[in-house]
Amino acid sequence: MRKTTGFLLACLGLCLAGVSGASNAQTPTYSDVTEVNVVEIPVQVLLDGKPVRGLNADNFAVYQDKSRQAVTGFEVVDLYALPADQAQTVPTPARRHFLMLFDMAFSEPKAIVQARAAAKDLLTDLHPSDLVAVSTYIASRGSELVLGFTSDREQIEAAIDSLGLPELIDRNPRDPLRLVVEETRAEIGVNAMMDAEGMTGGRTNMKAVADQIFLEQMEQAMRASEQATVEVQKDKIEALTRSFTDLARLMRSVSGRKHVVYLSEGYDSSLLLGTTDEDSAQETEDARNAGEVWKIDSQKRFGSSAAANDVEAMLEEFRRADCTIQAVDIGGLRGASGSREALGYTRQGGKDSLFQLARDTGGELYENFNDLSAAMGKMLERTGVTYVLVIQPDTPLDGAYHQLKVELKGVPRGARVAHRPGYYAPKPFAQRSRFEKMLTTAGQVLAGEEGGQVRASVLAAAVPGSEGTADVPVIVEIDGPSLLHLHQGTDLPAEIYVYAMDDKGQVSDFIAQTLTLDLMKVEARLLQSGLKFYGHLELPPGSYRARVLVRNGRTGFHGLRVVPLEVPSFTGAGPVLLPPFFPEPKGEWLVTREAPRPGRREVPPPFWLGDQAFLPAARPILGDEETRFALLGYNLADEGDLQVRSQVLTADGREVKAGDLSPVALVSRAPGEGGADRLELTFRPPALQPGEYLLRVTVTDAAGKAGTATTAFVVAAAAPGERS
Repeated sequence: MRKTTGFLLACLGLCLAGVSGASNAQTPTYSDVTEVNVVEIPVQVLLDGKPVRGLNADNFAVYQDKSRQAVTGFEVVDLYALPADQAQTVPTPARRHFLMLFDMAFSEPKAIVQARAAAKDLLTDLHPSDLVAVSTYIASRGSELVLGFTSDREQIEAAIDSLGLPELIDRNPRDPLRLVVEETRAEIGVNAMMDAEGMTGGRTNMKAVADQIFLEQMEQAMRASEQATVEVQKDKIEALTRSFTDLARLMRSVSGRKHVVYLSEGYDSSLLLGTTDEDSAQETEDARNAGEVWKIDSQKRFGSSAAANDVEAMLEEFRRADCTIQAVDIGGLRGASGSREALGYTRQGGKDSLFQLARDTGGELYENFNDLSAAMGKMLERTGVTYVLVIQPDTPLDGAYHQLKVELKGVPRGARVAHRPGYYAPKPFAQRSRFEKMLTTAGQVLAGEEGGQVRASVLAAAVPGSEGTADVPVIVEIDGPSLLHLHQGTDLPAEIYVYAMDDKGQVSDFIAQTLTLDLMKVEARLLQSGLKFYGHLELPPGSYRARVLVRNGRTGFHGLRVVPLEVPSFTGAGPVLLPPFFPEPKGEWLVTREAPRPGRREVPPPFWLGDQAFLPAARPILGDEETRFALLGYNLADEGDLQVRSQVLTADGREVKAGDLSPVALVSRAPGEGGADRLELTFRPPALQPGEYLLRVTVTDAAGKAGTATTAFVVAAAAPGERS
């Protein structure tokens, strides 16, 4: 047993040092990989402030840079008519994106704490398909993305709860896409502090203590800020303008219309744009009439034209990124305790700045409200119906900006259209910033649209785990030639992301890893077949979709697969069968495994044929010869014979008539770990044309209870064992 286990562990090690690579002097060309510039334009049509329904593609004309474009795709999404269980099927461009932006530089602490509660209340009124991200603005660090756009409401609430305690919060370092926020370390830090103070009460007290610490820290910072000179205050506003400009540019990477829910008390706009106070204006006028010019502060009266230009440039970046700012004056949330007035401060000009940000990006200013969701109700209603227009313009992929115009035809008089004013053509992946790459990749995972330039196959199956969860081995096979397409250089960063998402869009577990491949050693192996990756998830019973994205981190070419995944409880009365596991010839793939994760136990792979461990094929390629495979069964009767029946189906589920004889035969049955039956069977495919097929195996025990398992396989056109 030690020998076979050792062999398996050797197979799972990264096979770089022992593989001789071909020379990298000549880069192969793969003509079957292409890239098309597809532009998706989400459009809302409004009449008297309400959405217009019932339109089709003929009602729209699209122009890019004044040139008429053909509409090559059209889709209608009516959130109010969409069943909740179909929320995750809404295409990403038609989804509403809400960026909750908490301004901690120009807001008092008490207002921020209460704004967090208002933001969480708003979540209950958003549609399940809506995507939400959480960000902060802190003067010392600028804008920071706490959580990327996600439909996972639990993660959103966790991100909002974590705001304000950076020294106690560990943003999940394992998730480079920021779809998951990790609370564990925050809870540990606060609980330790509570223990030291002799406090109890669990999570409720933890949040109360966290809020109290946050208030104390922010009030100290606020006192220092309020006592700063006018020039320092102006520098702070200019820093915010620069940071928000960068944030707007980052939002270009997110497909769809974005609503920046800006929770702030606003800055004193008179420092940049001049005072609007009538008394101050009269004092200046009196001094001028009296010839007392030394009493006139020109910057206070008229502001700074350079600063005004910076603000306008920032707003133009938001408009070009298809972002509207929904400004929320959180000063209306203040209570008497902890307010600026109670602390001896006065607030000036905040409303004017918030109004400008909202007005000039097509948003609204919300003030003096008690219920944020009710206040934003009209905006939510207006954006409930979206028409997605698709064009495929012939434009270079150079990052240049292109203006868009959408005109209406045959619609009721008075109807108006709201759409993105333009788009930035994609630029080479290597030229994008780290955060642009992150948001692009996260958007592709959330969209769940299979395809891409890199071909990949996935096998995932659940086995009993511990503490009510199942261990889910995941095998990803990445086609080497498509991964190498147009790659230059001697090293290749291969990115692998696996996210298990339920029907509500919640992330239950994930794998994220980047492997650096030395092409001087492994290019020949990659060209022969590709890269095979093994990892595992831990999931509670339920239905999931494993979204698996692989990417060449240098070229940006990617592939996405979405795999349905059922995790049974394993404690029911009925039999449970895992998918058939077919072995593959040894040494065919470059094999690696997931790196160890802190706090996660290492799970041995459950794949055995007799006393030999193996890694199964994610996409078995079979000929007409007899092939052995393994099957794991649970809850089968201990005594009596097992009856095996099989069917061969086409990829779309139609049964292939192969005579009366079943192509699968049971060879042996042996006990396995975790109460499993390890079945060894043989499969001889019937005479089939080359293509994709399904093998369905049904096992019935002596008690008459049956379990069924299905896997996909390929019949190749070439000779057995030769890759097509």
